[in-house]
Amino acid sequence: MKLEQVEGYEYIEGGVCAAAGFVSGGCNCGLNPDKAKNDLGMIYSERICSTAAVYTTNKVKGAPIVITQKNLEATGGKARAVIVNSKNANTCNADGEQKAWRMCELAAQQLQIDPREVVVASTGVIGQVLPIEPIEEHIAQLAADLSPQNHEKAAEAIMTTDTVKKEAAVSFKIDGRTCRLGGMAKGSGMIHPNMATTLNFITTDAAVSAGMLQKALGEIVKITYNCLSVDGDTSTNDMVCVMANGAAGNTEITEEGDAYESFKTALYLVMLHMTKMLAKDGEGAGKLLECICEGAPDLDTAITAAKSVIRSPLVKCAMSGADANCGRVLCALGYAEADLDVHKIDVELASAKGSVMVCRDGNGLSFSEDEAAEILAEDEIKICIQLNQGNAKATAWGCDLTYDYIKINADYRS
Repeated sequence: MKLEQVEGYEYIEGGVCAAAGFVSGGCNCGLNPDKAKNDLGMIYSERICSTAAVYTTNKVKGAPIVITQKNLEATGGKARAVIVNSKNANTCNADGEQKAWRMCELAAQQLQIDPREVVVASTGVIGQVLPIEPIEEHIAQLAADLSPQNHEKAAEAIMTTDTVKKEAAVSFKIDGRTCRLGGMAKGSGMIHPNMATTLNFITTDAAVSAGMLQKALGEIVKITYNCLSVDGDTSTNDMVCVMANGAAGNTEITEEGDAYESFKTALYLVMLHMTKMLAKDGEGAGKLLECICEGAPDLDTAITAAKSVIRSPLVKCAMSGADANCGRVLCALGYAEADLDVHKIDVELASAKGSVMVCRDGNGLSFSEDEAAEILAEDEIKICIQLNQGNAKATAWGCDLTYDYIKINADYRS
């Protein structure tokens, strides 16, 4: 998967521990019966962090989200740690908030911090009571194992139906100081562009106020995670959390300007890369789909059009079958909630094997079906749309829809 290159930004290793002052870890506490798979993770900062978060818009929200929101409100957007488990979402349970708060207390006791300084998150099966005993029994082991080298253990601890761990990090400069920003993400199914998408934790040693951190996160979410769809289901536990501890020593960013833009670009690069990893690892996916919509009258129209195409089950099926069916794409554009002139639309399909124009001015074109099938046989496909109505551009990401998606979800609880 190609990384977007921007001058002054270097991709580095380390995930959530790429930034100075952060440690993390993960272990199997018994929620997952497979002892080889971690199910409990932690991130910790030596310094107090400005913290921002965005959450699912689903009316049914996991108890950890409710507690995290309360904690960040109580501290004025400050946190020092994250405690997270997989296999059980702790959602739709009468004792859910009690258990989520208990997780905060357990982490705080080990780290000797205020439990309100803990971000708590859970992912997994909805509607099953979360056993707190395994977490109580293993929290000391988890805290003792925290290290800058254990970022992969933390990334593995949040995986559910994911087939690969998802991490990204970059280094950059602000005020002549080297800053680092890195993250980890999980998600494979129940992903839809309606904030947030899955669980995502991002750390940075740049100094940024909580208010500007929230502003940057909101702006970048709109053009990355909110433009991602695997199956059209908005999960109950989705969260993106960003923590900034200021260890890099730059002057704290408290307003818009060059420093803010530099930070925002770093956040964009990491979130973009993780968005693409989430899309490529969609449940049962065989292909990463990227819909690039250009020539829109404004950004919102471009986003709406691209998202409408990327979340279309018929488009997904066509791409799975290497079928260059422009009708599927035009249909999805036709029901997009945006003002589009369908008689101006051009559509081109592309991959590493080449490209084929399948539609011009809203009308299908003749082309070689064999050549098109070869192009669409690749595992990364671009759906390029030109609306010819302006200069705005947006990209959305997703995956094809295969037989394996049904198999995975039919067996999800077993």
